[in-house]
Parts: sequence; C-alpha cells; structure tokens
Amino acid sequence: MNYTLLNTLEDFKKLAPAWNKLLAESVSNFPFLRHEYLLAWWDSLGGGEWDTGELAIVIARRDNQLVGIAPLFSNGSNLLFLGSIEISDFLDFIVRAEDLEEFIHGLFDFLASEKNWGSLDLQNLIEDSPSLPILAEEAKLRNWEFAQERLQPAPYLQLNGDFDAYLASIKKKQRHEIRRKMRRAATDERKVSWYIVDDPEKLDKNIEACCQLMAQDPAKQTFLTGLMKSQMKAAIRAAFDAGWLQLAFLEVDGEKAAGYLNFDYNNRIWVYNSGLDMRFRDLSPGWVLLGHLLQWANENHRTEFDFMRGDEPYKYKFGGVDRFVVRARVVRR
Repeated sequence: MNYTLLNTLEDFKKLAPAWNKLLAESVSNFPFLRHEYLLAWWDSLGGGEWDTGELAIVIARRDNQLVGIAPLFSNGSNLLFLGSIEISDFLDFIVRAEDLEEFIHGLFDFLASEKNWGSLDLQNLIEDSPSLPILAEEAKLRNWEFAQERLQPAPYLQLNGDFDAYLASIKKKQRHEIRRKMRRAATDERKVSWYIVDDPEKLDKNIEACCQLMAQDPAKQTFLTGLMKSQMKAAIRAAFDAGWLQLAFLEVDGEKAAGYLNFDYNNRIWVYNSGLDMRFRDLSPGWVLLGHLLQWANENHRTEFDFMRGDEPYKYKFGGVDRFVVRARVVRR
C-alpha cells in the first residue's frame, strides 16, 4: 500500500465518490463516516466544538485503487477522527475487513515518519470494532503507549421484520404501554397523523420545525447555538440529498407534536435526535411516533434500530440492549 497525507479542502472534496464507494464495503459503515456528513462537519468544525484544526486525512492506495482511509484532523499535537467528539456517535477507519490489519500496520509506519503529532486520540469507536485489537498490537510493536476506556452506552435493537414479534420480545408492561398509547392516539377526537419528510420543497421548513421542537428541551436549547444549528441543518440537507435521511413528525390537528431526526442508512435506522411539544404531552407523542417508526422499520425490513449514544430511560423501555463506545489513545514515545 502507498500512503498519502491529504491536508487541503480541495483534496478532501475530490475524494467524495471513491470515499463513499469504499465506505459501502468497509468493515465499519456508519452514516457519520459518509463523505457528505464529514464535509459538513468540517465546514463548522463540529458546530464550533473545535476552535481550530487542520485536515490530516491519510489514504492508502494499492495499484492506484483506494483501499483505506484514516479520516483524521490535527488539533495541536493530537490526531483525532474527523467528526470527533460530541455530535458523531460512531467513528472508525474506512477499510475493507480483509485489508484492515495491513492498513493499520502501514498507517503506523507512515505516522512514525511524520513529525508533527504526539498522540492518536480516537473516540467513539464501537467496543467490538476490529480496529481496536490491531491498534493495541501495533502500538505494542513500536513500544508506544496504548490505552482504552469505555465511554457511553449505545443501546440498539435487532429487528426481524415483524412488529408484533418485536413487541412480544420486550417486557410485558412496556409492550402494553406502547400499544395503549398508540391506540389512544389513533382513537383521539383530534386528528393524529405522522409522516416522513420526502418533499425537497418542504425540507427547510421541516428542518426548522425539528429544531424548534428540540429547543423546547432546555438542555438542547443550550446546545443549539447558532453555529451548531447551522451545522445540523447542513448535515440534514446533505443526508436528504444523498438519500439517507429519515425526518419524521407526529402531528395533532396539523400541529407538530413530536419529531425524530433519524438516519436510514445501511439497512438500519439510526436515532440521532428528537423533540417534543409539551402542549401535547397527554398523548405521549414521542412514544407514539417512535412506535410508528419501529413498525415502519420492521415492515420495511430494516435489520436494526440503533438508539446510539446515551442511556436515556426510554431506550430501554423500548427494549434497547447496551453496547458501548470507547476511546483508544496511542501516544508516541
């Protein structure tokens, strides 16, 4: 493999088709690794999470074919994944399973020749990522320090295409609660309906509605600074244009009562954010909309429903099973 460091925006942009093609075949195929998502992230450095940064993308080619990407940027003497840390739930290298070990070995050789870094700080790897044991072994071979720590749970569900079977798999109390709330909404005297946004002419209006629902939560309102809101809108538009956005709303008499900002990617639903209008809390609109989305995911043969990072109680009430994201840190000696 031949390795090249890319540190200009022009070079980053040129990689788009080959980047996404390789990602589709990668051992870790997450929406947060899509070229259009990371390009939007880079434009605002994660909505202002980082004050400064320099692109440090390392690519590997074999016979002029792209076979591996280390999607990195530098912040001082640290190298981090593009997308780090707050708003990108899962990150990793972009490489096929059969090339992973050779790619990381060559990457470490390449980085050993570079002077302007002191550590690799790789956050939000899923704990069963095959990259982790290889990183540990390669660090050991070079007598570099390696440390791994567990960060957050990221609950998820496996689906089998049968909504009733899904409900039967969760605790009886929660199963009855979900059914009761969905039934109550369906028979309410008000008109209750839900939809997934599919009209590009109405996208901006619906994005703004989603942000307004999110902002009713004081913590999310603080999070949604002007720059962060701009970042989220750019990422949502990019996902819509590329065909993997699932932006859904529950309406009551034509007013938006709940919204879910999800990604419909790699045959899975990835639950990214949500918002509620508390005026309609008597209908439990968040639960009702989530129930409809789970039913839709089953009927449309999605294999997983990923609640992603965070241990919010509702994720477990809907049957979420924990897996964890971790941080791997390599310090060069």
